[in-house]
Order: sequence, then structure tokens, then C-alpha cells
Amino acid sequence: MQNRVTVTVGGLSYTLLAAEGEDYVRKVADYVNGKMKETAQGGKISQLDCAVLTAFNIADDRFKEQDASENLRRQCKELMEENSRMKMELSEAKREIFKLQQKR
Repeated sequence: MQNRVTVTVGGLSYTLLAAEGEDYVRKVADYVNGKMKETAQGGKISQLDCAVLTAFNIADDRFKEQDASENLRRQCKELMEENSRMKMELSEAKREIFKLQQKR
């Protein structure tokens, strides 16, 4: 189901069709609007330049977050592999202890 939501970004109104709920669409629009205000704080730039620079900034944030996410996934995978190795070592040590106890 498509939702029709009207939002204001950069002082202009846009009517969007979205599969997501109205609250989510407004949250995204508020985020973009806030980023545009941050971009425009540097001085007088056209609305188009502000929108393009904001798009670059948001894309930059996205790629940095994607890299951070990949690093976390890699670290989790490495830790899981290390955990698996440690479990195997523990199991082997328990078998060795059991053998030594049986020799007494």
C-alpha cells in the first residue's frame, strides 16, 4: 500500500508516495531538511547547490557507516571463529584431563 505524504524540505513542499508509514517519511524529510540547514550555514548558496552538497554529505555519511558496518561484521566473524577454536581447545583439554585422571 502506498502512502501519500506531503513534506517540506528546504522551504519547498513535496508530495511523496511511499510504502513506508507517514511517520517514517516525515522522519526522513526532517533529517534531510536538517542536513540542508547545516550545509546552508556556511554562507549564501543556491537551493540547488545546497541540495547537491547535502546529497554528497549524506552519501559520504552512508558510505562511512557502510564501511564501519562491514568492519564490525568482519570483527564479529573473526571473534566467532576464535570462539569456535577456543571451544575445540577446551574440549581437547577436557579429554586430556579425563585421560590423565583415568591413569591414576
